[in-house]
Amino acid sequence: MSLRSSSSSFSSSSSSSFASLIAYGWDDAWAAEFAPYAAQGLLPGRVVRVDRGQCDVLTPEGIVRADTTFVTPHDPLRVICTGDWAAVDPEGVGDPRYARAYLPRRTAFARSTSSKRSEGQILAANVDHAIITVSLAVELDLGRIERFLALAWESGAQPLVVLSKADLVPDVVGLSYLVEDVETVAPGVQVLPVSSHTGEGLDVLRAIAAGGTSVLLGVSGAGKSTLANTLLGTDAMDVQATRDMDGKGRHTTTTRNLLALPGGGVLIDTPGLRGVGLWDAEAGVGQVFAEIEDLAARCRFHDCAHESEPGCAVTEAISEGALPERRLESYRKLLRENQRLVAKTDARLRAEILKDWKRKGAAGRAALQAKRGHLH
Repeated sequence: MSLRSSSSSFSSSSSSSFASLIAYGWDDAWAAEFAPYAAQGLLPGRVVRVDRGQCDVLTPEGIVRADTTFVTPHDPLRVICTGDWAAVDPEGVGDPRYARAYLPRRTAFARSTSSKRSEGQILAANVDHAIITVSLAVELDLGRIERFLALAWESGAQPLVVLSKADLVPDVVGLSYLVEDVETVAPGVQVLPVSSHTGEGLDVLRAIAAGGTSVLLGVSGAGKSTLANTLLGTDAMDVQATRDMDGKGRHTTTTRNLLALPGGGVLIDTPGLRGVGLWDAEAGVGQVFAEIEDLAARCRFHDCAHESEPGCAVTEAISEGALPERRLESYRKLLRENQRLVAKTDARLRAEILKDWKRKGAAGRAALQAKRGHLH
């Protein structure tokens, strides 16, 4: 549901005091979800920033600072994050105020952390459009684009690949080839060349962003902050020069911020991501490599490894030039990575269960010994 279509519906059925939330995506469905918290006297609000165990929340009273202690579980994927709709204390109830809960997420963008603990990290919630920003100032990394796309599809958001700094490729034919290269690894995804310098592609991007919540994703130096400033019409994000030698940015956004766009919609800008690890993204990988999965369904053997098996539709497509071998290698790589992560996660859960079982067993034995000592 777009912000504009939800606005008229919501305004007719909800308090006008919540009108300030409509620009941030509030609608009838969120109002229904929030009803139990409204009955408790809590205020609805959208989380626009999170840092150091606290968050800034846009409420009908304006921006309030709230403590997240009550919504900080052990699972890092369930902590409150930018884009969440939260239930917070009303004015005059305690100091500081607290975020008491957040509403079930419609979509959630998550990745694995670089730690050895096999944990996921939630980056943004309730996102409609995942804008994957790729700089044309450096050589295209198709494998990295595929990785971002897998995470985006897995989140539930609609991906969009923006090729930023398009003014650095003045040759129209050369630019069209670059777009085609990205389109081959992004089935079902729009690929849009954009230049904040010349204005190319910005009208299309603004129209897309006006339809809900968008998150900007990409590595440092991809041009996310410049693009955010252009869409916002203000220097809301700090931008520093990019190194000429390698195209990497020296800036960058250090927190995730949610900001209302002047043309409608809201935008979440994220820090540059050095590592883009998959997090339980098998369905997302399948979406990115849909043509390979379609071919695999036509293989003679259902468990075909697409190597030397007879009747393999995948290897046949490669030999005929219909499928690039690089594409199959990338597909295998991402599937293996995802499978290793799932295995590690399962092992961690088993270890935690075993640890908990041992702890409870030790507590039971101690209680039994104490009881025996009391009887004697």
